[in-house]
Amino acid sequence: MVQEKTKITIIEDNPEVQAGFTLLIRSMENNEVVSCYSRCEDAIKKIESDNPDIILMDIELPGMSGIQGTQKIKKLLPDVNIIVITVHDRSEMVFEALCAGASGYITKESDYSRLSEAIEEVKNGGAPMSSNIARMVVGSFQKNYETPLTPRETEVLELLSKGKSYSVIADQLFVHKETIKSHIKNIYFKLQVNSKADAIEKALKNKFI
Repeated sequence: MVQEKTKITIIEDNPEVQAGFTLLIRSMENNEVVSCYSRCEDAIKKIESDNPDIILMDIELPGMSGIQGTQKIKKLLPDVNIIVITVHDRSEMVFEALCAGASGYITKESDYSRLSEAIEEVKNGGAPMSSNIARMVVGSFQKNYETPLTPRETEVLELLSKGKSYSVIADQLFVHKETIKSHIKNIYFKLQVNSKADAIEKALKNKFI
């Protein structure tokens, strides 16, 4: 008896990456690409008729983001497995993707063999993640969620604790340096401290980071 092929949809705006994923999936036994899209808006219009088993989803897309797209597609196809593939590995992005309904999360720096393994893992009921992402998830269970800090303030303080400068943090988070200064001012106020060292010490002691 011939095994039914797993249907996969690719939502990725980079033509070369999209082509690479397509070639990889076609080289895998019992998998087929049923559709490719560059925008979530286009995919959503046809996703029910495509009826894929797995979706490979980029996060940074023109128009609707991959996280927003994941939320909308999961409402239309609750049983579909979505593997988010992106250049980002920031904890905030990770949790937004997972909370939106993603089944797994792989960074684009992962090689094609890891992506192939991730597809097979999802088919077998697993939740594939890059090793650095898995460490973040494990670390999140150890944090104190009674923190007074917002997710972005927490992220800023974590980067500060790693010795990053205001300018580097601003570049990494794609915001202006003045925005980072504003976050730090709020952090000091909420933690009732007056210095970076005190803020980091208090956050570590209370497991806010």
